[in-house]
Amino acid sequence: MTRTASARAARLDQVCAAAVEVARAGITEVESADVGAHLEVVAEGERLVTHFFECLLAGYRGWRWAVTVTRVSRSKQVTICEAVLLPGPDALLAPGWLPWQERLQPGDLGVGDLLPTPADDDRLVPGYVLSDDPAVEETNWELGLGRSRVMSLEGRLETAQRWYDGDHGPAAPISAAAPRTARCGTCGFYLPLAGAMRQAFGVCGNFYAPDDGRAVSADHGCGAHSETLLDTPETPVDELPTIYDDNEVEAVSVSRAPGSVENGEPAEPYGHG
Repeated sequence: MTRTASARAARLDQVCAAAVEVARAGITEVESADVGAHLEVVAEGERLVTHFFECLLAGYRGWRWAVTVTRVSRSKQVTICEAVLLPGPDALLAPGWLPWQERLQPGDLGVGDLLPTPADDDRLVPGYVLSDDPAVEETNWELGLGRSRVMSLEGRLETAQRWYDGDHGPAAPISAAAPRTARCGTCGFYLPLAGAMRQAFGVCGNFYAPDDGRAVSADHGCGAHSETLLDTPETPVDELPTIYDDNEVEAVSVSRAPGSVENGEPAEPYGHG
């Protein structure tokens, strides 16, 4: 048989509930002026209740003093169990604590900072571990030469997904605004990566492109594609239309010289016989 909520709820002990001033006196760690009005009383168990008081301490807005009191059976004397300061529903709380590895964000590492990599980092595997990536297999010869660990399959997949979803993937605003044919995979400035990452990523080598020196996806794009040409063919000079502007024409009177073809008169000799 299922018990009802009313049956499970503790009954409020009236003697303990009436001991408001006893509970207030139990807050001895601060001045009495820092304890405000009585807010509520909550039944915690049989003859066990908690009184809540407003906290007036500076910097603790929304916090409440909680004083738990009790009494023995058939006794009218109330005793204090504990007094603590607890956040209320509207209390200002600090963010939850996170380990430093989880707090780091891209760009947090500055000049001179050191970021140790855990020995059990899932993104890395020893260089001699067999892998499905030929590029990883080729690192076997590097043992003892400075590359004791290489990226694992999980590390490469995580990196590929992060790059693809970031500002250098196909959904980036600059890529969406570029022509459909202006994709990095067909650009002369695209430098493919090695190994399995070569299938989808490379590095931009265009000095004028905003992604210069950054890893980009093959289906990323921008207006600096090597094959981006102007599609406006030049019009031959002899096909250009003739345009007259009467406002720029100045009328000039011309006198025909004697002997000209238009005048039909013989030209005068330069000298006299």
